[in-house]
Amino acid sequence: MDVRIGVTNSPREIELQLADDTDRAALRSQVEDVMADDSKVLWLTDKKGREVGVASKRIAYVELGSSEQARTMGFSG
Repeated sequence: MDVRIGVTNSPREIELQLADDTDRAALRSQVEDVMADDSKVLWLTDKKGREVGVASKRIAYVELGSSEQARTMGFSG
């Protein structure tokens, strides 16, 4: 599953690719819980096992993508 996190006062987004079997509903619930309290940190682990933490007060938005999204490159015909 692709996840994009917008960070306040930063021109770049944090982009992560989580395991394909990530529970979307549980992740959404975790994001909602963290964003409800400015003192919390959203911790996510990507496919490679790297852990990324973002302070909730710095999160502008979180975009949850689909694990089935097709990534196309080049020309299609």
